[in-house]
Parts: sequence; C-alpha cells; structure tokens
Amino acid sequence: MQVTLNINGSDVTADVEPRQLLVHFIRDTAGLTGTHWGCDTSNCGACVVLMDGQPVKSCTALAVMCAGHEIRTVESLEVDGKLDPIQEGFHEKHALQCGFCTPGMLMTTRALLDENPNPTDHEIRTAISGAICRCTGYKNIVAAVQWAADRESAVKKEV
Repeated sequence: MQVTLNINGSDVTADVEPRQLLVHFIRDTAGLTGTHWGCDTSNCGACVVLMDGQPVKSCTALAVMCAGHEIRTVESLEVDGKLDPIQEGFHEKHALQCGFCTPGMLMTTRALLDENPNPTDHEIRTAISGAICRCTGYKNIVAAVQWAADRESAVKKEV
C-alpha cells in the first residue's frame, strides 16, 4: 500500500507493508538513521519521535497510521548548523555517554520544553520516565534539560 508521511517538513512517499512500523519507515525508507530501534518491546524509548508535537515511540506506531500527521525526528533539531538548545545542554552537561538513548531523550525533552518551558526536576524525571539510559544515571540528563530551559528563557528575554 502506498503511504505519504511528512517527516521533518518533507513528504516521503513509498509502498509499504501495512504492518511496517514507523521506526522502520523512518530508518529504512526515509533514510533517517538518527532514530534508534532498540528493545523491540517499546520499553527503552530510543525510538521516540514527535508526532504532531507529542512524543511517540515509533516502534509502536504503524507507518500507515501516521499519514496526515507531522513527524519530527532527531535530525530536525539542528537547523542551518545551529544546535537546538537541548542538544547544546546534553553537550554542556555531559548528558550522554554511549549515545544510544540520546535521540529519544532529545525528542522527549524537546516536547517537554515546548509544552513547559520551565520544568521542575520532578517534571523532567516524569517526562523521561519512559526512556531507559543505562549509562548516565539520569542526573546529567536532568541538568541538561534545566540548562536548555534556562538558555531558552534567556533568549526569549533578549528578544
């Protein structure tokens, strides 16, 4: 069956099996390999993308069901060579080690900051509770999100 998905602002059309998962469409059809496919059980959160601005585990969504929705992947965060503040925060606060969970964490926390520009540590921990990081212990991830929130707040005050 033919499906067209809008991914990062561009339409991608392909013939797919009705059972093809969104994560495989993104990686194999659209060629965007930043979205990771991890646990195969929807527990790890490495495959999180934004659908209409909300975090979705792309291993739980069928590609055909995503037609008509706006999909954003980790590749959409950097624009014209400028990193998103959440990407900068992960760098500044050493919030990544192996990097496997990072794309899902970035997209989850991007959605959080879009909805709540000044989250508490508890709200950050709640937002990322659907993702597993085996390396950092989450402390640096929480610090990175706070760093990004502060950075975005400061930029808004300048404007």
